Amino acid sequence: MIKGVIFDMDGVLVDNRDVHIEAFRRLFTKYGLTFDREKFMPSFGMTNDLIFKWQAPELLERFDLEQLSQEKEALYRMLFEKAIAPTAGLIDFLAGLRENGVKISVGSSGGSANVNFVLTRCGIATYFNAIANGDMITRGKPDPEVYLLAAQLLGLKPEECVVCEDAPVGIQAARAAGMRVVALATTFPREKLEDYDLIIDDFTQLTPRQVIELG
Repeated sequence: MIKGVIFDMDGVLVDNRDVHIEAFRRLFTKYGLTFDREKFMPSFGMTNDLIFKWQAPELLERFDLEQLSQEKEALYRMLFEKAIAPTAGLIDFLAGLRENGVKISVGSSGGSANVNFVLTRCGIATYFNAIANGDMITRGKPDPEVYLLAAQLLGLKPEECVVCEDAPVGIQAARAAGMRVVALATTFPREKLEDYDLIIDDFTQLTPRQVIELG
């Protein structure tokens, strides 16, 4: 039986793909690099250390990873400040999960600052029983560490959890953790996503009962 739902953040709690892309584009441009959106997309959902390793290793030769990450995330929050909003149907879905006694967690590659920014500005922090984020793990997605940690913090077994994910690397992480998956076609089109139990465009198309019955 499903007892917990773990939400990725970017592309799931908020539909923010283009904001992250613009923040990376501005950062790359500042340091004289060409930003290739098509090349970048497969790394969407990874932690910043993996993104910079694969997308801009030359920057890591010149600058500290923490400096680059903080600069990029500050750009992201500045750009998203006025437009931030929860994904369609999210708040009603969260309320429905809580009414059905389902535990709720974040399982995000994003750091504490970004997670707190989203939960606070969207007014949804009180729905979550636990938070697992990129500052709490040593291995980013597609490694399952963040989802296993989220389940542990909820006091649940992996097989008792469903993950809501928007990115292929996140779906891989959820499956590696032994969890069911609801995919959101927000960041990637439906044809780019696979190995899920359900797929939706947003949370208006999903009910708590559908999720519970996945177990």
